Amino acid sequence: MNRRRFLSIFASTAVSATIAGPFAASASMSRWQGVALGARAEILIDHPYAEELVDAARAEIVRLEKIFSLYLEDSALSKLNRKGELTSPPLELVELLSLARHINQKSDGLFDPTIQPLWQLYAKHGVEGSKPSLSEIKEAMIRTGMERVAVSPDRIVFDTEGMALTLNGIAQGFIADKVANLLAREGLTNALVETGEIRSLGPKRSGRPWKVGIVRPNGKSEETIELTNGALATSAPDGTLLDPVGKQGHILHPRQGAAEMRWRLVTVSAPQAVVADALSTAFCLMEKKQMTATLAQFPGAKIKHLA
Repeated sequence: MNRRRFLSIFASTAVSATIAGPFAASASMSRWQGVALGARAEILIDHPYAEELVDAARAEIVRLEKIFSLYLEDSALSKLNRKGELTSPPLELVELLSLARHINQKSDGLFDPTIQPLWQLYAKHGVEGSKPSLSEIKEAMIRTGMERVAVSPDRIVFDTEGMALTLNGIAQGFIADKVANLLAREGLTNALVETGEIRSLGPKRSGRPWKVGIVRPNGKSEETIELTNGALATSAPDGTLLDPVGKQGHILHPRQGAAEMRWRLVTVSAPQAVVADALSTAFCLMEKKQMTATLAQFPGAKIKHLA
């Protein structure tokens, strides 16, 4: 019950492709295809040291996946969720949870990684073809709330038994930023990184913007957005449905438990993919007026598409 993601990196000192088009082959291009972040993945880099850069990008993705994955039993996040605490946590987990707390506070609590117990409840009933009872929902909500998570460089700990975190609404953007930063350190100035959310370094070689298509989970194309230097993230509550009648999407309201799908598709741009990722998730639960107030607290962030 996980939204499938396609990961791709188009990068070079002389890029000539768009995300939707072919990547022009050259003697210095290296291509890798496989699986990353639980989805089909592709990395294409045109550079004199393309092979080394592909290896470095893959290694960075694998390293970060071992921190943030819900599905790898030995990931740092999985260990934290099992034990309720984690000593000497990876610096990236501390960094991401600190960012998550900040966005949680600025979004009136609507972006909330502690929603995992509630998500698990709905997912369990969805598989069984039933709906959770009100008492079950209230019991799960007792185990949510970012104020119940203490984060420090030495230790992360839950103050309530049975809590669990999901970083699915922010980690993909964080990883896109980290991979883009890695490529930038190697001198690449034209790159597009997609880890489910998108981060660009500059435009294409031609100077024209990257063209990024927004596609609904049912495959319907909504529109194409131009991206030159920054990030883009899209959330679709009905990308995964958690009830037998198809009305409950996978983005749950932290205070109400359930929430009708106010928006079917929300796309946000921001300087950083991690911010765009988290805001697109939170905005699925907001009215336009609240979105505007939240955006004012994140310079450079904009709503690009609402449906």
